[in-house]
Amino acid sequence: MENKKIYLSSPTMHGEEQKFIQEAFDTNWVAPLGPNVNAFEKEMEAYTGAAHASALSAGTAAIHLALRILGVGEGDLVFAPTLTFSATCNPIVYEKATPVFIDSEEDTWNMSPAALEKAFKTYGKPKAVIVVHLYGTPAKLSEIMEICNRYQVPLVEDAAESLSSTYEGKQTGTFGKIGIYSFNGNKIITTSGGGMLVSDEEAITKKATFLATQARDPARFYQHSQIGYNYRMSNITAGIGRGQLLHLEEHKALKKKIYAAYKEAFADIPELTMNPMNEKGDANCWLSCVTIEKGCSVTPDQIMDALAAENIESRPIWKPLHLQPVFAEYDYVTEKDGCSVAADIFDRGFCLPSDIKNTDEDMDRIIRIVRGCFGK
Repeated sequence: MENKKIYLSSPTMHGEEQKFIQEAFDTNWVAPLGPNVNAFEKEMEAYTGAAHASALSAGTAAIHLALRILGVGEGDLVFAPTLTFSATCNPIVYEKATPVFIDSEEDTWNMSPAALEKAFKTYGKPKAVIVVHLYGTPAKLSEIMEICNRYQVPLVEDAAESLSSTYEGKQTGTFGKIGIYSFNGNKIITTSGGGMLVSDEEAITKKATFLATQARDPARFYQHSQIGYNYRMSNITAGIGRGQLLHLEEHKALKKKIYAAYKEAFADIPELTMNPMNEKGDANCWLSCVTIEKGCSVTPDQIMDALAAENIESRPIWKPLHLQPVFAEYDYVTEKDGCSVAADIFDRGFCLPSDIKNTDEDMDRIIRIVRGCFGK
């Protein structure tokens, strides 16, 4: 009999989602928009503390609209972390702007404030800075915001992976001029696919909603004075999100429990180090990750292969964007010349199964396989 499949991070449904979906069907609100969309926006505002929200089809759409609203266009520079999923930076290229990739720092794996400062001194003032809270761990927001404020450059906060994470008691996604969240299937809560743009400036979210609904002018007939997009969240999708949001804190607690279990289980393996936490923050531990000590005979591929052989999903660390063929032409800034922290994390790290449905037996099985790779 084949071993039970253990997933990296799969959706976890609870039942309330179906209630909101059924209401949409019962009232025939199956078209885009509707009461669930409006309510989900309000509920996300209440949870995050953001003043205004616009529910969208994806986190990528939210980043794209954020850049559009900030006036990013052809030839403009946008500073963004190299250690992230490509969706963070694809929208920069949509607008024919130029990304400059910023290296990570070791304390949190997020954008290095020192490398960011270096980028400003090297390239001058960009049109925007995008920061990411990698794997749910808050970036060094105080330092990054100080730099952005000093140069008077807007910060876009990609909190796709960090919904429910806080920094100095405040929700990630609410520090920048614009924040974005993702509800993709593997995120801490899901709408199957979807995203949210938030801001304390109502004009920004109103503009996002306008652009996301094909930029239709307020005229009786169909009139369009600028290019728009079909980026709004559907009423059905929003219903799933409303049901999921009720369980967000529960999901966070389970994610943190998984991280703690791995940390304890690998405490006697000096070659393994868990992904670091920001001491000023409270991470949602969306994915638990490890790095292997340099020079160790065991490699990330060997461990991922051992897990895969037992029907267990794991994942490499995001391949840094400056190493991606599609972004090869763009510049990359490190804190120290010739020393790439992001590339080192990529080379030595991988993501462990972090599914909140994992049982104690599932966790024991994962841990046993990893420990076995080290002869433990």
